[in-house]
Parts: sequence; C-alpha cells; structure tokens
Amino acid sequence: MIAIDNISVAFNGTDLFASVSFLIDKKDKIGLVGRNGAGKSTLLKIIYGLQNIDSGQISKSDDLTMGYLPQQMSYQSGKTVLEETKRAFEAINQVKDQLQRLNQELAERTDYESNSYSKLIDRISHLNDRFQILDGHKTEEKIEKVLMGLGFVKNDFDRLTETFSGGWRMRIELAKILLQEPDVLLLDEPTNHLDIESIQWLEQFLSNFGGAVVLISHDRLFLDSVTNRTIEISLGKTYDYKTSYTKYLDLRQERRDQQLAAYRNQQKMIEDTEAFIERFRYKATKAVQVQSRIKQLEKIERIEIDEEDKSAVHIQFPPSPRSGNLVFECKQLSKSFPQKKVLNQLEFTLERGEKIAFVGKNGEGKTTLSRIIVGEYDYDGYLKLGHNVKIGYFAQNQDELLDKNKTVLQTLDDIAVGDVRKKVRDILGAFLFKGEDVDKKVSVLSGGEQSRLAMAKLLLEPVNFLVLDEPTNHLDILTKDLLKEALKKYDGTLVVVSHDRYFLDGLCDKIFEFKDQNIREHLSGIQDFIKKKQIENLDQLNEVATKKTTDNKPKTENTSDTKLSYEERKLLDKEIRKIKKEIESLETTIAEKEEQIASINHILAEQSVNFSSEYFQKYYSEIESAQKDLDNAMHEWEKKQYELELSEEQRFAE
Repeated sequence: MIAIDNISVAFNGTDLFASVSFLIDKKDKIGLVGRNGAGKSTLLKIIYGLQNIDSGQISKSDDLTMGYLPQQMSYQSGKTVLEETKRAFEAINQVKDQLQRLNQELAERTDYESNSYSKLIDRISHLNDRFQILDGHKTEEKIEKVLMGLGFVKNDFDRLTETFSGGWRMRIELAKILLQEPDVLLLDEPTNHLDIESIQWLEQFLSNFGGAVVLISHDRLFLDSVTNRTIEISLGKTYDYKTSYTKYLDLRQERRDQQLAAYRNQQKMIEDTEAFIERFRYKATKAVQVQSRIKQLEKIERIEIDEEDKSAVHIQFPPSPRSGNLVFECKQLSKSFPQKKVLNQLEFTLERGEKIAFVGKNGEGKTTLSRIIVGEYDYDGYLKLGHNVKIGYFAQNQDELLDKNKTVLQTLDDIAVGDVRKKVRDILGAFLFKGEDVDKKVSVLSGGEQSRLAMAKLLLEPVNFLVLDEPTNHLDILTKDLLKEALKKYDGTLVVVSHDRYFLDGLCDKIFEFKDQNIREHLSGIQDFIKKKQIENLDQLNEVATKKTTDNKPKTENTSDTKLSYEERKLLDKEIRKIKKEIESLETTIAEKEEQIASINHILAEQSVNFSSEYFQKYYSEIESAQKDLDNAMHEWEKKQYELELSEEQRFAE
C-alpha cells in the first residue's frame, strides 16, 4: 500500500534519515521504536504528508485513506462530544443531507408523470441504498461503542468538548479516527492519556482492525499485544524485524552478535593477509603469492558494524536536605468536584525515605491526591507536611505547563537561582540538550524531549520529597530504565503515580491502591502486590472489580476456601486451552468477515450512484450475509470470553 523508497531528511545540516526504505502492507501492525529524537514522530508525519523529504520517494495506492493521531494537537471547541465525533462520518452525513434535501424537493413536486420526477425517485432510491450499505443507520451505535470503549460515559456525550482536559479531548480525536475506518492508522503515543480499561479496549480494537497500523509507543505490553512487526530507527537508519517488540530485542542482539563475530573474523583474516604481504613483499620466490593476496584484499567486501546510538541521559538527583521523620500526614481528608466525590476520609502518613506507588484506574483520585499533597488543590480535612519538607513535582500534563515560546535554555535559566545557574548548561547536557539544541523553542521539541526538559527542572534545587505523576509518559524505554535507577538511588521520599509494572518493580516498597474513593495500603513491592491480587499485571486491576457484575444469577460459593486437586487443575488447564483455541478461531473469522464487509463497502464507495439496482442487490446481499456471520461470531466470542474468565478465576483463585 505504501512504499518508502530511499528517503532522506536533514535538519540544520544533520541527517535525520539517510536513504531509508521499507514497505507498509495491508494488515501490517508496525511498532516504530527508537530513542527520543530519533525521528519516529517525523516519520509518521512524512508518511501522512505533513512533512517534506529532501530526496527519495513515497508511493501510495490509489484512493488510500489514512488516519493520523499526532502526539500533540489543537482542538476545536463549541460542539458537544457527540456532535464532534459525528464528524467522522462525513461521507454518510453528505448522503444524509442529500436525502433530506431531495425528499423535501419530492414532497413539493406534483409533476408525477414527468421524466425528471422519475429520475428524482431513482436518485433517492440509489442514495437510500448507499446509506444502507454505509450503515448510516448505525452511526450513533458505532459512536457509542467507541466512545464508551475509550472511557466516556453516556452523560459525557452532551458535554461541550472544551469542558474536558487535553487527555480526554485526545480521546475524542482518536474516536473520530477509529470510526473513519481508514486503510492505514498512524498513531503517535495513543496510550499516553488512556486509563487501563481504555488501553485494553484499544489493544483489542487494533488487534482486530482490518487495515494497517503504524504506531509509536513506549509501552512494552501494548506493543507486544498489537504489533507483528518492529521497525527500529537509529542514527538515521531503519532496521526491520518481522516480529513484535520483545522478540525484536532478542533478534536485534543476535544480529549484532553475529555482525561482531563476522567483523572480528574478517579483521583477523585481513591482518594475517597484510602480515604475509609485508613479510614476503620483497622475496622473488613469493611474488606470485603476494600479488594474489593483494588482489584478494582489494576484492574483499568489508563488513561494517552498525553504529550504535549510545547517547543516554545522565540523571542523578542531588542529595536531599534532611527532613523530619514524618514527611506527610492526613486525617479525614476528602475531595469533591461538582459532579463527583473522588476521595473520602483518607488517613495515612508518609515517613522519610519511603518510596510509594499510587496505582489504580484513572478517575479514582491518584492525580487528585498528588495535587493536594503539592498544594495545587484545596481539600476537606486535616493535612500536615513535616519539618523542612521540600517538594519537587512532576505533573502528568507537564508538556502543557511548559512555555512553548521559550527556548530550552530559557526554561531552566529563568527559574534557576544562585550557584545552580552556572550549572544549567551542564544539567541540560546530561539530558541530551547539547550545542544548538539549547536554543530550540519548546514548541518544536518532541514529547519525549519535553518530558526530559521537565525532568531536568527537578534537578535545579535539592528536594527531599518527590511527587511524580506518570513521569514515564513520552520517555523511551532506555530513558525509563535510567530514570528508575536514579530514583532507586534517590535518598529522599518518593511518591510515583504509574501503571508501568516494569518501572515500579524494584523501585517502590509500598503500594497505595486507589479504589472506591479510598486507598488500601499494601506493605510490599509491586510483584508481591500482583501475586496477592492474582493478576498478571497492573492493567488487570480494573477487571478484578468488574468480573461477573453483569451476571444476575446468584453467585456460587467461591472456590478459594478449597484447594483444587492436581487432577482437577490438570482438567481445568486443558479446558482453558481449549477455550482459548476456540476464541482464536472466532477472532480469525471475525477479522475475515470485517475485511469482507470493508472490501465491498470500499468497492461501492468508488462507484457512481447511477448504477442499476441489480448491481446494488448483489453486493448488498453479500454484505447482509457477511454481517449475519459476523454477528454470530461476535456473540459466540463474547460467550467464550465469559467462559474463559470464569475458568481462569476458578483456576487461579486463592
């Protein structure tokens, strides 16, 4: 569908891409990976047509449709969520408007026997057929499904879009793109503002999506769930792996090990040959052998080692000033907003040196409590900061708080005081802002670069209490790991809001689980917490609370009181494997039927409306048959998913 052929792009004389080539085929699910600033977002813009190239060519199939979700976007105001989302159905809306206009004209006509009246009837008939084929009567049903999948509730549909935060407005834009069902989806960090349930829904949607997907994400689990191909961007080159992210890591290491081994072997051979030539260069009896070896060296194709991107941020928090043993205390702390009570009668303390993780679904109060702690929100109840406590805060919407008109250097220099002003350039250099980079405007930085800049601000002043709200958003995986190591060495008190199991593992020794307006304290690390909750990862926290709530039948006694025997476990494992295979088969059928329907719709969308009703009837019958098969498969899939949940809950119950 899309061919990227030998493209090159340079900024300020530095190559961002040098002779890059690859293909995007139908049904490819591609993860673009690489360091922050490697050019991932730029490549998406190039594919979509928003960014020019210096040389090379990009070829696209005729009538190819693409949907693009940028990392940062501007939003329209003045419409409700439902009205704004309906804009996704522009083609259907045009047909609907034409039908309304023509039906009004028909009602006013009285020349029933004229040719023009007959043509008007025929035109309306064709438009009605087209409206049916495009599923025009199901637009609101589709909108509701996607919006609710992305976390909205029905009460939100009539709210103006400007009353939502930037993260929620991004979801509206994502909903519009998904509803358009383009041939190719280009998604730049789509999970950054999604809660856990919405991420799971999006994973399922993209996995079953009939077209191609090219996405940028630093969420390992999300990449593994969605992608079947990984393209790494490093130092202007791309490396294509026909596999998901975790397997790509192993293959990349294998490729480099093989490359190094071949390079060393060749270097040894070259050294031996050169030594032979040098030793016998002036001996007449060896002249033939020497010339042969010289020609051999001239013909050899030299192995080159792919250059590695070894740039890395150097994060080291300054020693924290000593605080009192009690860092934070609250009693009967509550917080309400006009539409919702978020926190109710909280009571807990934080002591010096503790590292706490706030976990739970979005909307349960993690960010709210973080903002109360740092003094951004008022509250009801009692709150006390300990002696000599100095807070450093990284906000979830940190990119929105940076002044886009300032340069990188000004951002730090304007708030640095005292001797630290002399170290501003050193601090920026540690976060990979070197040379001319410090004169860049914040507005031109990538999301990852803005996150690094916001993190650098925390190093301007020694603090003894760090509150970090989703600090890993936009950071590449290596930078996440380096931040984690720096926080492990940090000698102050830490509160971190995150859903990233890899980031929290080994970092936090106490978990605060947010649920039902309150918190539950777990005196353990994240792995022990996961085992207690009997879930595979933090993304399943919400599922535990919602399982079987739709079942109105009386619940049977929980099997947690009695251990399953070995034979029972064995039989149950066999049943689980069987159900999973049935689900996989159904998912294949669903994907095939969705592709069939989309293909017919695509054919009809390209045709003129002035074709015979027999032509319509042929394809419309095919669509009806495929839709019936799809509905049956979806119904069966839902039943099997429910059976799987019950079986797995029984198998892994305490």
